[in-house]
Amino acid sequence: MTRALAIRPGVLLLDEPLSALDAQLRSAMLSELSRLHRELPDMSILYVTHDQIEALTLADRIAVMDKARLRDVGQADGKGLLQKYILKGADQVAGGDKAADATWTCVVNNYFGFVYDKKELKQAPTTWEELLDARYKNKLQYSTPGVAGDGTAVLVKAIHDFGGKEQALAYLKKLQANNVGPSASTGKLAPKVDKGELLVANGDVQMNYAQSKDMPNLGIWFPKATDKAADAAGKPTTFALPYAAGLVTKAPHADNGRKLLDFMLSAKAQQQVSEIGGGFSARKDVKATDANAIALTRLMDAVALFEPDWADIDKNLTSYVADWKTATGS
Repeated sequence: MTRALAIRPGVLLLDEPLSALDAQLRSAMLSELSRLHRELPDMSILYVTHDQIEALTLADRIAVMDKARLRDVGQADGKGLLQKYILKGADQVAGGDKAADATWTCVVNNYFGFVYDKKELKQAPTTWEELLDARYKNKLQYSTPGVAGDGTAVLVKAIHDFGGKEQALAYLKKLQANNVGPSASTGKLAPKVDKGELLVANGDVQMNYAQSKDMPNLGIWFPKATDKAADAAGKPTTFALPYAAGLVTKAPHADNGRKLLDFMLSAKAQQQVSEIGGGFSARKDVKATDANAIALTRLMDAVALFEPDWADIDKNLTSYVADWKTATGS
């Protein structure tokens, strides 16, 4: 594996890499592979396994194969890999932040956003239209929809803010003139903004707020919706990107898993979410008062929240991404 990683391949194939290891080493290697996946976001990893635990620990997307045929591709909750479990305190989590069938629940909340270079831009942009200005040519970049989750989020927000898919695609077609090009890694965009290589990029609030501690030129902003967005016309908007957790079906240590989930959603743990992680409490009854919580509350002040039609997105995402590629020539 070390030899394979040395050349930094675009795609890394791992075929049952942990099958011959004992339980202790296997667990350690799972953690190590998860870390590599986070730290090398430009590298796609195709991981073959018969083990549900490995799949759910490492995978962004899971493909099910049977008799050498690809039967299905999707997320864990849609494949029956998560069992129902109602966390203690789940009644304090908003309905949109948990599964109706109790297979997963948000344990830390987060929101989609954009970043800008505070050194070069004395004021943050406020509208999508501003990004069409010539000053942003080759100084703007957003994650690729269908490749990076946050890239898909750009498309979701644009569809909302412009009042529909066609209007959003027409705008993104024009924006392409200023776009540097595709990006598979949202995490690499913020450093480029801080260094002045980019003026604007997409991101998420929790990650970018944490990054801003060491990146003094990084600012967070939210484009305003156009007058076609009936529910938030003229207002900066965003939507939740929650960190969710669930219990694996037939998990070998299910009792400990339930204890961990209950602890993460406990009032005590939720009170520390902003202080330790720079995130937002998932519970409606927890109001943190630490410095991070105050700054995050101020940042979100006057930002209108909308809830995407996730059923529609899940059903039509492939066609939306294909239409985006056609519109932008990507």
